[in-house]
Amino acid sequence: MRAPLAALIAAIAATALCATACSSDSSPEEAPSTTVGPPPGVTPPPVHAGFDYQLGGPYAPPAGVSVVARDHTAPPAAGVYNICYVNAFQAQPGAEKEWDGDLLLRDGAGQVVMDKEWNEALLDLRTDAKRQRVAKKVNAWIDGCAAKGYQAVEPDNYDSYSRAPKGLLTADHAKAFLALLAAHAHEKGLAIGQKNTADLAPARKSVGLDFAVVEECGQYDECGDYTDAFGDHVIVIEYTQEGLEKACSDSGARISVVRRDRDVVPAGEHGYVRGTCAGL
Repeated sequence: MRAPLAALIAAIAATALCATACSSDSSPEEAPSTTVGPPPGVTPPPVHAGFDYQLGGPYAPPAGVSVVARDHTAPPAAGVYNICYVNAFQAQPGAEKEWDGDLLLRDGAGQVVMDKEWNEALLDLRTDAKRQRVAKKVNAWIDGCAAKGYQAVEPDNYDSYSRAPKGLLTADHAKAFLALLAAHAHEKGLAIGQKNTADLAPARKSVGLDFAVVEECGQYDECGDYTDAFGDHVIVIEYTQEGLEKACSDSGARISVVRRDRDVVPAGEHGYVRGTCAGL
């Protein structure tokens, strides 16, 4: 996700965090609704802008692109609005040892809970103390994004609770954790986006989110769920031609839509795909 705003941001963050986490570590209440938008100095991505998703590696933005998303390990692209990707709710494949063992979510048998599709361990966000410890590590990545010159941050896997055994990790845990990241991103002058998770889009104000980055809302007929909550501040990535056509037909005149290959490989590499509504 500056100094004169610290007092205001701290007050907002303290109110939101106490409401979401202080009442109960194991089952936090939903944060109260608030009309507070991005603080002064925080600018969400421009709406209906040319967008490119470059998580697989950086390359020169195609013509007409003014917003780019890249991994937090990469430098931002010159001359455009940059969104910084961080894997906030799960450990990267093979990176489990980079986390304290008690911060990896475990099932009743003591086994680490995995996102089997991506081979990523879920992080344990069930108590305020653990959320604070996980946030300390993720916020260090957010600090790096700000130092490199990014304008926004995209924390991935907000929906990780849906991949845990029923009831082990909840939507309330996810919202309480993302509220911590949102407050920190705003302190650093960064906008923060919700990644997927249509069910939680109505909570965007209470969590403190500024825009949405959505995969395959056209494919699954969910784009309206995001525009209802975020207005035109929605960026869509589709991975099929069918999904691209649906997203463009439904909302392409209002929001940013791009088609990419599922591995989001750099331009020029085998498998690279990119399409836009203008090309239909």
